[in-house]
Amino acid sequence: MKNVIVLGAGGNIAKHVIDILVKKDDINLSLFLRHARRLRNKDVSKCRIIEGDVLNYNQLKEAITGQDIVYANLSGDLEAMAKNIVKAMEETGVKKIIFISSIGIYDVPLKPALKPYRKAADVIEASGLEYTILRPTWFTSADEVDYETTRKGEPEKGSVISQKSLATFIAKIIQSPEKYIRENLGVNKPNS
Repeated sequence: MKNVIVLGAGGNIAKHVIDILVKKDDINLSLFLRHARRLRNKDVSKCRIIEGDVLNYNQLKEAITGQDIVYANLSGDLEAMAKNIVKAMEETGVKKIIFISSIGIYDVPLKPALKPYRKAADVIEASGLEYTILRPTWFTSADEVDYETTRKGEPEKGSVISQKSLATFIAKIIQSPEKYIRENLGVNKPNS
């Protein structure tokens, strides 16, 4: 049985991931978000719902305690959030994190809008955690699962990815957390 916490559980990608994971009998799911009313999933009856803020260290540490995998899909002050997550995980002995960043964070010059994503990725990579950082292209709502990955340092490909594709890949990593350890991957729809 894996204990998995979703940070930013009210987000669009997280919604899709939760819908996949809630059907798995080998996963105990905790959903961490500022306002529980923002959850839009049909069935969260088996989930532990925690209202809190990633920027509130004590709330975050308490929620992460006892987890096996942290999946973070956040917006806002990403660098500060990443620092809190790393500190809480290190202090509670939780090793595996899946962190969603953005395509283009290694472009030169770096677009100002992407600086928070880059800083957060740098914080995660500098940690001793078993991270998987994902850098998706722009999202579509297409009902399809079709994706490919690129490694850090390789040219990023594609221009779009469906939310369902990214969620499917995240769920696969959660189910096989020994894969993609300390990897930073671009994710896109092939030939897009």
